[in-house]
Amino acid sequence: MSCKEKILLLGGGGHCKSVIDVIEQEGKYEIVGIIDKKEKLGQKILGYEIITTDDDLPLLIKSYKNILITIGQIGTGEKRKRLFEMCKTLGFSFPIIISPYAYVSKHSSIGEGTVILHGAVVNASVKVGKNCIINTKAIIEHDVVIQDHCHISTGAVINGGVIVKEGSFIGSNSTTKQYITIPENSFIKAGSLVK
Repeated sequence: MSCKEKILLLGGGGHCKSVIDVIEQEGKYEIVGIIDKKEKLGQKILGYEIITTDDDLPLLIKSYKNILITIGQIGTGEKRKRLFEMCKTLGFSFPIIISPYAYVSKHSSIGEGTVILHGAVVNASVKVGKNCIINTKAIIEHDVVIQDHCHISTGAVINGGVIVKEGSFIGSNSTTKQYITIPENSFIKAGSLVK
């Protein structure tokens, strides 16, 4: 019998697979099932079943307290934000999930429901908000502020002192100049140099 805390995953696409892998490697939580669209019920993702739809969230809170938003974010973070706020209103808790293969400075702070994937680096005096994705091999340098519901994509480099405002998407292999502000709900395409 597992003594790990149980967790539900909300969203069963490609990002869900990456998060499952991190949860398995971290070893703190037992995934009890995935929540997705009605037509996907019964399908399995990496061995975990899609057990219900988000219509059943008010019932699920009676049995499970932990949930994670595992839909990806390309473009706007509005859907991830809406689901996060809905689950929060119902009373769910959002663990912070950090890959054992990431480096997160003890002098940084990470908000609830944020996932930090394999190979990512979060340096000193960084503040990452709620419900963010810090994707594989992203580098977040000193004194960066990443507000809620942002996705820092694979291999992106956020240089020192940058502020990434709420709901923004920073594409794969993008690099920012230091000490700039990226406006709310920005979409930075892959490979960009952001000045």
